[in-house]
Amino acid sequence: MQIAVTIEEVRKQVRAWKQEGLTVGLVPTMGYLHEGHTSLMDAARENDRIVVSIFVNPMQFGPNEDLASYPRDLKHDVELCEKHGVDLVFHPSPEEMYGGEFYSYVDMNVLTQELCGLSRPVHFRGVCTVVTKLFNIVTPDRAYFGQKDAQQLAVIRRMVKDLNMPLTVVGCPIIREADGLAKSSRNTYLTPEERTAALVLSRSVFLGKEMAEQGEKDCGKITSAMTALIRKEPLAEIDYVKIVDADTMQQVEEIRGAVLGAVAVRIGTTRLIDNFMTGI
Repeated sequence: MQIAVTIEEVRKQVRAWKQEGLTVGLVPTMGYLHEGHTSLMDAARENDRIVVSIFVNPMQFGPNEDLASYPRDLKHDVELCEKHGVDLVFHPSPEEMYGGEFYSYVDMNVLTQELCGLSRPVHFRGVCTVVTKLFNIVTPDRAYFGQKDAQQLAVIRRMVKDLNMPLTVVGCPIIREADGLAKSSRNTYLTPEERTAALVLSRSVFLGKEMAEQGEKDCGKITSAMTALIRKEPLAEIDYVKIVDADTMQQVEEIRGAVLGAVAVRIGTTRLIDNFMTGI
């Protein structure tokens, strides 16, 4: 397995693979890898070669967010990548990705103006910009993203469609702990008491999904039940509990077609997200 820290190293290797007629899958990550990430690597095995990027992207963090404290463990990440058959790890510095001065951004409206976009206004511009750069650097045939970050997945799919990017975006299921908590690098911030409290997220999305699958169409009734459940947990502070159209991320009043039920909750100082999809 090769570890590359420069854009030119990656481009040189990918060019060689493409000249051999090989397909390339990309798994973009911010590192501190867990079973959710490795499920994306495993899915990417449908390609001839797999590239994993490990880059804590400063552009997608707001001024009061956790950029400095975001967990990092490159040694563990590299070992996990090798174990799961990755061919190349791309681990650039912020200077390599953005240089001394940077003026160009990729942005989107509509899809980014709901859910996480409301409380994290710079987040998706940072995501779209860095993912576009990674797509241009790696030129993958397919790129893999987890359903836990459902709004991000929808945004990237739309960006690829709108900008005619020549690749396929593959969404992969949420990976959960045995007790239901969605896998997240930020789970490491939680104290034992907060870790138990965080289960209210998965319980709420399981409730919402069950109500929808049993025939409830009124989104207000579903979100009210989910909200009431979360509010029973003293350590939980709700950012949002919403049901939106799965493609446009706009709120809907009634379930017709594919919808996303999404929650964002602070447990102590840690902001966690979870979701369910139905009507697909």
